[in-house]
Amino acid sequence: MSFSPIPRFSFRSITEISYDFLTGLGVNFLMLDLDNTLVAYSEHTLADELRKWAADMVNAGIKLFIVSNSRRKGRVEKFAKTLNIGSVKAARKPSPSGILYAMETSGFSKNESALIGDQVYTDALAANRAGVISIVVRPMNLKNPILALRYVLESPFRAAARYKVKK
Repeated sequence: MSFSPIPRFSFRSITEISYDFLTGLGVNFLMLDLDNTLVAYSEHTLADELRKWAADMVNAGIKLFIVSNSRRKGRVEKFAKTLNIGSVKAARKPSPSGILYAMETSGFSKNESALIGDQVYTDALAANRAGVISIVVRPMNLKNPILALRYVLESPFRAAARYKVKK
């Protein structure tokens, strides 16, 4: 268990992460943050590109699961139902408890699990604390000044990631 906020991998977008990349790491169970990772905070539907990416992952044999800090009534469940995957809301990241719960209920070990999120201080830190592969993506929407500032403050940790993809 590491208390490091440095993500293992950093990508610009979730759709840049391929099945081959994940299986090369031994990942069979992929946990996903919801807000600003799969969908912007203000959005109520998934983009077609994300639906296709998720369907391709599932069809290739990777089990998906949403692990979100959101407490908004019905939001996490709605997107999980749309993708036909499991979910946990109010996960309390950077606590690893939501991640550990997702793995336990789905029957996967730390060695075959990863979490993708947009925040270093919650998502990457929680994944590292849980002992799973941490992957960060650029937030979908940085129009909120607080989110933009947080992103700037996270930049050194993102830069320290072992693997970065830039387009």
